[in-house]
This record gives sequence, structure tokens and C-alpha cells, in this order.
Amino acid sequence: MNYDFSKPQRQSAVGIIIMAANTLQQLIRALIFPLIYAFIKAEQQHVIYFGLIIVVLISILFVYSYFNYRNFTFFLDEQKQEFVINKGIFNKTQLTVQLDKIQQVNINQNLLQKIIGIYGLKVDTAGSEQQEVSIKAIDEEIANSLREHLLSRKSISTKENHNQETETVKDDIPFLKVSMGTLFKVGLTSNYGSTIALLLAFIYPVFHNAKEFLKVFDMDKGQVENAVESLFTLFSLGILITVFLFLILALNVIRTFVKYFEFHISKHKHSLLISHGLLAKKNTLLSPNKVQITSYDQNYFQKKMNLLNMNLKQASSGEVKKGKDLESNNLQIPGCNPSERDELIKMIMGEIPTKGKTFIPDWRFLNLPIFFRVVFPVGLFLILWAYIPELKPYYTAAIIYFLLAIPMIYISYKRHRLTVNKEFIIKRSGIWDVKHALLFPHKIQAITTFQYPWHKSVDVGHVNLHTAAGIIHFKYGNYTEIKKLVNYWLYQIESGSEEWM
Repeated sequence: MNYDFSKPQRQSAVGIIIMAANTLQQLIRALIFPLIYAFIKAEQQHVIYFGLIIVVLISILFVYSYFNYRNFTFFLDEQKQEFVINKGIFNKTQLTVQLDKIQQVNINQNLLQKIIGIYGLKVDTAGSEQQEVSIKAIDEEIANSLREHLLSRKSISTKENHNQETETVKDDIPFLKVSMGTLFKVGLTSNYGSTIALLLAFIYPVFHNAKEFLKVFDMDKGQVENAVESLFTLFSLGILITVFLFLILALNVIRTFVKYFEFHISKHKHSLLISHGLLAKKNTLLSPNKVQITSYDQNYFQKKMNLLNMNLKQASSGEVKKGKDLESNNLQIPGCNPSERDELIKMIMGEIPTKGKTFIPDWRFLNLPIFFRVVFPVGLFLILWAYIPELKPYYTAAIIYFLLAIPMIYISYKRHRLTVNKEFIIKRSGIWDVKHALLFPHKIQAITTFQYPWHKSVDVGHVNLHTAAGIIHFKYGNYTEIKKLVNYWLYQIESGSEEWM
């Protein structure tokens, strides 16, 4: 089929359902408990009116979604090399994206889209303060054709060209495919911190909402608090810790399977096609030259299992790239083996980085972390412990914290390294997860060096390498060597012809 993107086009008509469902979901999340309370407390003769109001609101929602669908169009201005979006009901908005600013195009499919049989397309750009382009309902063939055009910057205007592009996509053979067993290993050995935060974020709302639900039925007599207190009397602390660790591992494995199910990467012309997802399918076409920082990390268990995780960081666009949107700019590749890692690095950076000169931090690296993370909190606890009887049983916790914190700070010092050769910069860091961040000097956008006044006599200083994807820090190095490095990097940037995007 011939897709002429030079003329304004609309989304698929079923996009009306997608838009209405998304808005309805947000309303339900925000008003679920007030609605339950109002429904329960309302008199019987008012329940019918309450239901009618809900039906009217849903009808208005679908009407609004219909007009939103009618006013949403997109097209490609081939002469100006721009992707143009027109949208809005009352306030008309035109969003224009330069094709050379596009760093990746994602074709996603959440559960509702999968049931209906359509896809969503999202265009991520760099350096823009505007929200990225998002098309919520589009056919798969149109989405693939549009994605090809946006990244290749040339028109797909004939049936022959379209068929050639479709055949190319079909012929792609994954060179990296993560098996179910590997995903299980990744789930057991990574992301402990985020999983603990997720569990705590889940437990508190459950506790709070249980109290609110009991209040609705006038049943809140302290049952929730009593249940929590009885829990600690029924189980020993050891059993609670075991249960908590089991929940962490189980949730980690489930999250990994849902997010990275059928993860594979294939070569597609001059780009990488990354696909994964169980409930929400995600396809990303990534141009290697858009990657700003290539990093990989590995902990003790992963090293024994011969696997590691990679992260491809792209340019972010300031305030827009916070929270959830930041994930689209950090493409994570789980469960690589060393040979797959080297192949990816070679594809993105052109060659495997060779060994260069390694710079190590001064021992003064340890001073501030030990004071602010160990001496100060433990000292404050001991002062309070001396005057507050309720803290007497917890002195062992302070001892354990002290014995764990000191070795961890020392390990972070031993692993804080900067390796520099003619073509690459490699930053090594970490405590449990040992991370290597690889960077081309020409990707550097700014360099900051600074030195504390009390370190001038010992020639110790710091350097920050600012990139479009984040900052690489090297602290407490030899300041004379740092200034020589900065001059060398600035020379490379000014004399080179490479672009950062």
C-alpha cells in the first residue's frame, strides 16, 4: 500500500476508545475512594441519579475524545524536513519536529492496544522543551513505514519502496536474544534498590487505603494498627526478613519477565531494532550515533553467571525528561554475556576501547563520606541514645551500620577510576554493582573543574564532564593531571569534525 505522509493523516478511528480509556483511567484513580464513599452513603433513591451522572460523564468523555481525534492530524513536510502535528479542540496547537533532532522512534503496544489490534508511536527528540510527539492509535504497517521515514529522513512515497522496507524489517535476524533462563537470572541478581522502594511505596497506600475503606463502613476501631502489631508478635524478626527477601526476589523476577519478555536486538540498516515486553510491547529503532554514553554494570553474582546489564543513554531534554519519561532515553539491555557486550560496543562506538592511562583518586576521597555518612549519623544517634530510653535496645543497629558503612566507602574509593586513551574515556565506579561508562570526547558539551581551597596545597581537584545524557564525575584526582586532560579533550573537540548527535 502506498503511504503518502506529505498529506495530513488522522489516527485510526479506534483511537477514540484509547483516548477515552486513558482519561477515564486517570479519573478513576483520582476519584475512586470519593466515588465509593458517595455511592455507599447515598440514599437508595439517589443511587439511580448517581449512576446516570456517571453515564453522562462517560458520554461526554467519548464525545470529547471524538473531537480530539478529528482535530489530531500529522504529516511530513519533505521540503523543510519536518514532522508536523496539529491537535487541540479549543486551543489549536501545531507541533513541529525537525527530523535531524529525532533520536529514536518507539512503536509501543499496551494491553488495550493489543486487544484492539493497534499500536502507539512515540517520537523522542533531544534538546527540546516541548513534550514528545505521541500518536496513540496507528496501524502496524503505517507505524513501521512512518518510523522508517522519520529516522532515515527520506520519503517513502511508492509501493515499491514500501515493499522493500517491509522486506528488510522481516529479514532482520536478532543477533542478541535474551532467553527465559537469562531473564530469571537477571531478576534474581539486579534492581534490589528499586524493588525495595516499590514494595515500600505499595505497602503504605495499602495500609492507608485499608483505614479509609473501614471508615466508610464505620468499622475503623484500630483494626489495621492492631493487625500490624499482632504481626510482629506472631512472627520473629528473622521470619519477617526472610519473607521480605522472598517478596523482593519474586517481585524482581516478575518485573523482569513482564518488562523484558522476548527481548531481542537486530540490525536494521544503520540502526538497531530493540523489541521487548509482555503486556506492553515496545519496539525501538535506535541510531547508534545518537547514543551519548554507553555503560555496563555487573555485580558479584552476575560475574559468576557470566552476564551483565548494559545501558545506552541518549540525549535528554531538560525538565521534560524527568521521572517516567527519562526511561525512554536510557535503553536497558539485560543479561548480555561479554561477547555480546563487545559486539554492541563495537556497533555503537566503532571499536572495542583499548587500555589507556588510568587515573586514581587521592586518599582524601574517603574523608567527607566517612564524616557525613558514618561519624555524623552514628554520633548523633549515640547522643540521642544517651538521653532517650526508648533507643537503648537499638545500639546494635548503630554498630552494624558502622561496620558495614566503612568497608562500603572504602570499596567505592578503590573502584573510582578514570581511564583515558586517544579515542575513549572510561569511568569506573560502584560498590555492589561495578559500572563502566564509555564516552567519546567529542560527545562532551562542557567541562567543569573545581578545587576546594584546602586542597590547593596538595594539588587535589575534581572534574565533571557534561554530556547531553548526564554528567560523568571524577573526584579527588591530581589537579595538574586533570588540567592536562581537560586541555587535551578541548583540543579533540575543537579539532575534530564529529558531531555529538
